[in-house]
Amino acid sequence: MSDTKTFLLPDLGEGLPDATIVEWAVKVGDTIRLDDTLVSMETAKAVVEVPSPVSGKVLKLAGAAGDIVVTGTMLAEFELDLSQPQRADGQDTGHNHGHAAPAAPAPAAEAAPAKPADTKPAEAAERADSGTVVGAMQSSDAVRSEQAVAVGGVKAMPAVRALARKLGVDLSRVRATGNDGVVTNDDVKRAAADGSAKVGSAPPAAVAAPAVARAPVAETPAAARSTLSQAGRPMRTQPPGVAATGQPEQLKGVRRNMARVMADAHSKVVPTTLADDADIHAWAPGNDITGRLVRAIVAACKAVPALNAWFDGDKLTRTLHPHVDIGIAVDTDDGLFVPALRNADVLDTRGVREAINRLRVQVEDRSIPASELTGYTISLSNFGMFAGRYATPVVVPPTVAIVAAGKGRHQMTPVMGGFESHKVIPLSLTFDHRACTGGEAARFLKAMIDDLARAD
Repeated sequence: MSDTKTFLLPDLGEGLPDATIVEWAVKVGDTIRLDDTLVSMETAKAVVEVPSPVSGKVLKLAGAAGDIVVTGTMLAEFELDLSQPQRADGQDTGHNHGHAAPAAPAPAAEAAPAKPADTKPAEAAERADSGTVVGAMQSSDAVRSEQAVAVGGVKAMPAVRALARKLGVDLSRVRATGNDGVVTNDDVKRAAADGSAKVGSAPPAAVAAPAVARAPVAETPAAARSTLSQAGRPMRTQPPGVAATGQPEQLKGVRRNMARVMADAHSKVVPTTLADDADIHAWAPGNDITGRLVRAIVAACKAVPALNAWFDGDKLTRTLHPHVDIGIAVDTDDGLFVPALRNADVLDTRGVREAINRLRVQVEDRSIPASELTGYTISLSNFGMFAGRYATPVVVPPTVAIVAAGKGRHQMTPVMGGFESHKVIPLSLTFDHRACTGGEAARFLKAMIDDLARAD
């Protein structure tokens, strides 16, 4: 009797309830060796390779690319090859996959995440980030760095494959410019822009077929829309509340996690927002606005530590932080990322700019470690680089405050002897009123305004 093993999707990082299949490295009937890449999965924070926990034959796979798999449900089923290397249950990976019967997979249906088993705090802390770094899954006694995997004869990183799927690019038709024939992010974006590798389109023929003369076909114009009925009376084409176009789509990856985080924050935090303008008339040309905002937040945190804190609403405890790690909101097509600018209180202007540029690049190419997306002590949203004046930004627990900067503008300011046109930056400060008083928040905002008013 053959020995089979059901592989349940492990927690790919920090209690994430599910993950999306990017691409399988095998198909049903294939044989796979222990620790070979089984599948690339996209979580809310990364695209990671999941290695095979066994050596054997693939009997069943949970779904196709784009399907969502709930943590703790069946990802794959194997027939073990006992002549090949095997790993004992739970050994080295930090996950116990077991031989239990699999739960019914629901790749396309919304399902409640399985409740995690109780673990001791020490054990949970030891493996809090296991397998969460982009392209790194804990395997055996070492962390495997992300590397280009050849699937279907194409070498590409998991994040590149995810990008190609999102842009509708056929990787097999992309001209690779990376080392050793690896397809890069730039290769995929270039192919998407020029349409040379669109999924489903026919490849260019080597020899052009002779043109066949055809009679011109008159194009049928699309039916003209009208707000009047045949009787000439106003009418609705759809009842109120019914969308005329578009199909509902399931949120995945970053947007899926964003929806959960925002809903959770809304249900827990007692938000209050203060707003004011910072006069930056004294600034010399060339000042880095984001760098100055970071410096102002650091100054305000030192003046009013109550807002540079974490709050536990269940235990009613508050943790004041001696250091300042600022979560910088980064908007992407995939959704909102908030990487942490570590030790902002000891960085100079140049160091702040270099760190922010590094974080932005890592977010854009999805190479940022998951550890850099958590643990910040206060947040900054510089939405004014696009548009908008004031806002009510969302405080995400356990932090207690977030600063939002709107679009700078000029306004007439009273001065001795008349009026002058001064440039100002609108500031909005949302704080959790369970953990901070209105006075503390007002003093924090004033400290920021005073620092931003300085010429240097």
